[in-house]
Amino acid sequence: MEVLTIILWFLILLVPAVYLYFQKKYSYWKDRGVPYVEPKIPYGSMQTSMNVRDTFNIFYKYKSDFPFVGVYMITAPVVVATDLDFIKDVLIRDFNYFTDHGVYVNEADDPLSVHLFNLDGQKWRNLRVKLSPTFTSGRMKFMFPTVLEVSDRFNKTLDELLKTQKTHEVKDLLARFTTDVIGTCAFGIECNSLKDPNAEFRKYGRKHIEEPSHGALVNRLMNVFPRLCQMLHLTRTHHDVTKFFMGIVRETVDYREKNSIRRNDFMDLLIQLKNHATIDGDGEENVDSKVIRKLTFEELAAQAFVFFLGGFETSSSTLTFTLYELAKNQNIQDKCRAEVNRVLEKYNGVLTYEAMNEMQYVEQIVLGM
Repeated sequence: MEVLTIILWFLILLVPAVYLYFQKKYSYWKDRGVPYVEPKIPYGSMQTSMNVRDTFNIFYKYKSDFPFVGVYMITAPVVVATDLDFIKDVLIRDFNYFTDHGVYVNEADDPLSVHLFNLDGQKWRNLRVKLSPTFTSGRMKFMFPTVLEVSDRFNKTLDELLKTQKTHEVKDLLARFTTDVIGTCAFGIECNSLKDPNAEFRKYGRKHIEEPSHGALVNRLMNVFPRLCQMLHLTRTHHDVTKFFMGIVRETVDYREKNSIRRNDFMDLLIQLKNHATIDGDGEENVDSKVIRKLTFEELAAQAFVFFLGGFETSSSTLTFTLYELAKNQNIQDKCRAEVNRVLEKYNGVLTYEAMNEMQYVEQIVLGM
């Protein structure tokens, strides 16, 4: 009976203590006079039953003259920017003050999570300084022929499909195209997604994006309590996805280093950072002495992985919406086609990097998506 009494008293004291804890946490925005979305214990302002779009639609209903709305992720206060000038302050003017992304990283158990998009603080700064030279216009120009090669294969695949099928799932076809482009540029290997819709690159890429390793609540807990989740060895990446991509990168790096192979792709630049800490043409005098450190293999693999993910779904979705709008608006489609023909005629029918940059109307259409 004494044990039962102790347990009973413990529960009696625990419930109000937990309630007071949440109430204290949920007073953050109110105490600061910020308009906020009323939280609910224990989820905060973000309900697990809603998708991201519906959730943010609710947040924006609280928009006022204040430049942002306060919400809660479990118990953590989060800012949802609603003012364009405020967004510009965060992303441009005061960029150096907002280096933390608040995303869960587990270097020991989930090496693919240690990429530029996830890292915070000094680790992010160091890596950004090293990777910035890889995204100059000159570097992109070197990769352009590789993209053209995949584009030619895309045209051939489309021609073959048009001979046998009347209808096509454009989103899937474009996703296979962007998978091959990114796979070639980021990993330097042929993914063959255009020929085989079930190719491994496409398979594991879709699994990572469409099948989260944990539910919505656990994913939010990772961001709010990262140290606890690291102690529990929780990861965002499926084990088989990590095994596949780490294996592909290992094989690619070993083969290129052993045979002294150089290519105009992202992987070549990463290998330079791994072996020399700098990229050809970017002298060490341009790099802060504090960050002249070679990339580890795990860091190299993580950057290649996020480069792959960055173009996996986003690019194909953008292209899908672009084609849809062009189909719906014949006048815009005609203007777009006229500009393409005019520019190509200037370059003797050859699509070069310079020709692409002259297609300003086409660029506006794509960016408008």
